[in-house]
Amino acid sequence: MAGGRQGGRLGDRTLGDSLSAIREVFFTFLRLGLTSFGGPVAHLSYFHAECVVRRRWLDDKTFGDIVALCQFLPGPASSQVGLCLGMRRAGFCGALAAWTGFTAPSAALMIGFALGLNLMNSKPFLHGLKIVAVAVVAQAVWAMARKFCPDFFRAAVALTAAALALALPGAPGQIGALVGAAAAGWAALPPQAAPAALDILVDRRVGFFAGALFLLLLLGPLALSLSPGAEKLAAIYRSGALVFGGGHVVLPLLREALVAPGFIGESAFIDGYGAAQALPGPLFAFAAYLGAVMDGVWGGLLALAAIYLPGVLLLFAALPFWAQIRAHPGASQALAGVNAAVVGLLFAAFCTPIWTSAIFSPRDALLAAGAFALLVFAKAPPWAVVLGGAVAAQALP
Repeated sequence: MAGGRQGGRLGDRTLGDSLSAIREVFFTFLRLGLTSFGGPVAHLSYFHAECVVRRRWLDDKTFGDIVALCQFLPGPASSQVGLCLGMRRAGFCGALAAWTGFTAPSAALMIGFALGLNLMNSKPFLHGLKIVAVAVVAQAVWAMARKFCPDFFRAAVALTAAALALALPGAPGQIGALVGAAAAGWAALPPQAAPAALDILVDRRVGFFAGALFLLLLLGPLALSLSPGAEKLAAIYRSGALVFGGGHVVLPLLREALVAPGFIGESAFIDGYGAAQALPGPLFAFAAYLGAVMDGVWGGLLALAAIYLPGVLLLFAALPFWAQIRAHPGASQALAGVNAAVVGLLFAAFCTPIWTSAIFSPRDALLAAGAFALLVFAKAPPWAVVLGGAVAAQALP
């Protein structure tokens, strides 16, 4: 089922060897989950140092092929890369071990923060988290714009997407921006470099099943009358299915899915997003916080599963057909257009609710500008800037 030169053919191993490989994957990614600060791009550098340079599980070319696939698909790119690395090393159980090890630390901390939120009486500290969230999202917009909008056309696509998202809040504006950008990229951009083939083997039947389940869970709830609890999970799943370009992009999607219908308050949403910046591991663990605020520990775990499931299903659906997908004319151009639109959607989220919910005075703006400078120019660790900014907001008059 799953294979690769170094990791997938579990049938060639003894049970002891297989269990040893699974344990190795789990503890490797658990350590990464405890120490990988800085967002998806930084996570990939940690993965390369650990799995390619230190442990020699695979070579640079194969690692690059895996990254190309996961950047092509919606979902949390760094976690999808981790799944592929775990699968190469120890099959499907290795993929599960990699995801669990990498995600569990930040998810547990976010659920703990959610449960303790009502016990926290320091409004200045929480307001400081919101202010630093302004700087963190501004840094993400800046970095993504430099990468995904290198020319006038793609900058125009990004600005158009931002305008559409601000003028037409909600899923219609976001989906419309992504679809329009894909069509514009397909029609107007020059061919992009095609990713290479990949040597992780997944049976086509698994791919068809994963693709069908992805579509069923995405479209099925839209035709059904769901209970409030099921509707929350369906909305979180849809958010995870539309994320291109990194974890920060899930912010406007989750806000529209949960804040607009009244499942969670705006203030609690931004408090959690600010706290998530200080933690290692994937930003998608923010969903565990949201679920725990709404429905306790069990709600946090279900929300975590719902936000990750679409990206996992798409990964397994794409792996058997990646060679054909990557060679399809126009696919790379359409993706380039979508990536530019993602920058615009994130900029719209920066404008509202991030800026509007956090910046109320010149002092707030100066503190956010200082945090931005530390992140972009001083290359300070995000967790240190977040904690320092929250403490400074509490200490300053």
